[in-house]
Amino acid sequence: MKLLKQKVINEGIVLAKGVLKVDSFLNHQMDPFLMREIGREFKALFAEEKITKVLTIESSGIAPGIMTALELEVPLIFARKQKSLTLTEDIYVEKVYSFTKRETNEITVSKKFIAPGERVLIVDDFLANGEAAFGLARIVEQAGAAVAGIGIVIEKSFQPGRDLLLKAGYRVESLVRIASLEDERVVFVGEV
Repeated sequence: MKLLKQKVINEGIVLAKGVLKVDSFLNHQMDPFLMREIGREFKALFAEEKITKVLTIESSGIAPGIMTALELEVPLIFARKQKSLTLTEDIYVEKVYSFTKRETNEITVSKKFIAPGERVLIVDDFLANGEAAFGLARIVEQAGAAVAGIGIVIEKSFQPGRDLLLKAGYRVESLVRIASLEDERVVFVGEV
């Protein structure tokens, strides 16, 4: 996705240990025009999948998730990381380790929002080791629903997430794939 690549090149900041900071357009301040294009791109990629819901994780997945859901004309569900006084019963719970934050969270989704037989598209901002995607997929499968695919905004292809998800049988579509963040430089898959 050309617009997203340009944003990564122009505004992304490479930090130590394989971390790409994109807080100026994706996960702190958000570019609504970019989010709209992300939603359109995921719709085009997954148009034939008969998706009934989009599922993401708070908070960075919400913007691309809601725009994808809007384009697909289906509801968005987001898994909560924070405990809620109103979400304590009839929930799916999974543990997910965050590569960037270096912490494990329990994510929760109300059982009333995913029904058996539904076709759920998982959308997330980053793919590194696949922990968030696997946690969300386990929730979908606990509900008796199907993972129709996994849409990733930015994939760090030098980490094992994509290969692990593909090996587990999931369809993974990433809008931007990064081969390397060595020497504080972004190198996309397919570049020399």
